[in-house]
Amino acid sequence: MGLFSREPNDMKVYGYKFRWGSLHQSPEELHPLIYTYDTVASDAVEALDELVPPAPTGPRKDIQEAVEPQDTKRHRDLYALVQKHAKVDERVGKLWDEINAVPEWVDWEQIDRGQKVFWRYGGPAITALTFLSLLGGMGGGRTVETLDRTGGFGAQVVRRRLLETTQHTLGVHKDLAAIQPGGEGFESSVRVRLLHASVRRRVTQLAKAKPEYYDLKKYGVPVNDLDCIGTIGTFSSTVVWMGFPRQGIWLRQQEIEDYLALWRYVAYLMGTPHDWLATPETAKAMMESLLVSEIKPTKKSGTLANNIITGFEGQPPTYASRGFLNAETWWLNGSELAQELGIEKPNIYYRALAFGQCIYFMISGYIARSIPFLDEANIKLTRKVLYQILVHNKSKGALGYITKYNFKWIPDLKNTTTPLGDPVPGQAQKSGAFYHSGVERTALITLVVVGTVVGLTGWASLRLANNLGWLASPRWGWDSAAAPFIGLLRDMKA
Repeated sequence: MGLFSREPNDMKVYGYKFRWGSLHQSPEELHPLIYTYDTVASDAVEALDELVPPAPTGPRKDIQEAVEPQDTKRHRDLYALVQKHAKVDERVGKLWDEINAVPEWVDWEQIDRGQKVFWRYGGPAITALTFLSLLGGMGGGRTVETLDRTGGFGAQVVRRRLLETTQHTLGVHKDLAAIQPGGEGFESSVRVRLLHASVRRRVTQLAKAKPEYYDLKKYGVPVNDLDCIGTIGTFSSTVVWMGFPRQGIWLRQQEIEDYLALWRYVAYLMGTPHDWLATPETAKAMMESLLVSEIKPTKKSGTLANNIITGFEGQPPTYASRGFLNAETWWLNGSELAQELGIEKPNIYYRALAFGQCIYFMISGYIARSIPFLDEANIKLTRKVLYQILVHNKSKGALGYITKYNFKWIPDLKNTTTPLGDPVPGQAQKSGAFYHSGVERTALITLVVVGTVVGLTGWASLRLANNLGWLASPRWGWDSAAAPFIGLLRDMKA
């Protein structure tokens, strides 16, 4: 029997332990998926290119210099074009019909519950998605080859790129109407699907024109089925079984089923294979299979991961320091993967802050979910606050507009890779101002308060035990071990 046989086999990948079983798929079994892709969206984009040709693209600006994508006004609104030409071209119509046909397995009440799971644990959810799903996801060395060529992960533009991704996430969870046909989350999912098809088409064209630009045989079709399964997985199963537990949050079984059902429907809208999300067991097995198959960091992985840290350092709304961002990365991904991504090891102070933040999430999350009226109030407040600081309020670091997910960073043969970026001038200075960093301040206060409460509780317990004579009783066998503490308590009493 080999390592990936169907017999139970204990495994450990980057600190995550699990038992390999019959539901798992070996790297060899998953490999064919790098050559298959969403042909429906690709055919629709090809048809639109014929019906409404895109504007000519010149050489892309250098990634380090271009804070804003160039020629913004020339971008086509592909979603609007799909609507307009659905009855004109059969290929476009096929896509439009597919996304508007609701699968029979969709239960809208369950989808609604799944959306609320995100808002119920909004803080740890955003933290997991940022540092584990997105940053840690850079450990997928093969997938990074496509991301590296798009330019969207340059140090000075990555923050905007990730805020757009966050908008999609918020839209998917906003409310039931948002994910149903025509809603905000529905539309953004289709727009991202069209963006993926555009990137796939562009990179493939360049690879055929210049084979050394991108190795199609080695890396597979850009934005292939396995890539898309991995992406959906990092937003669903990875959050459930890695992101939340590593912050002290364990979902109830019903919450897990509801959350996965939501993301199965999102996968359907995005043209991604989704049957693996049908049950928690198959979803978990796929996540673990991908850990074995896909998480193989390269030098480019480290470059993009560090660019994410640089892009967020000292920036609103958190103004988090680089030390705290590094600590979050180590905490969520584990020391082994963080080291392979080249993330600087945080000192004990920042590790303590990461721990303090987890305590805060645990206290607030478990208390809120235990009281129905408080749970509803928390969900409404979290939705309002996150939309305000991550979407609407530009002065607090949000984009200030609803993105259309246009194809802004167009790969070309001049800029074939993304360089490691330097911090934005003034960014590091701002990150050092502790009073600016709300997340660090909250984590520290939580740590101090909880530490004080635990300390006082322990002290009071020892005093009570001493007064009752428990500690000195031979029955407990603690007389010698507790002698120093008993003596101290007696001195204090005297």
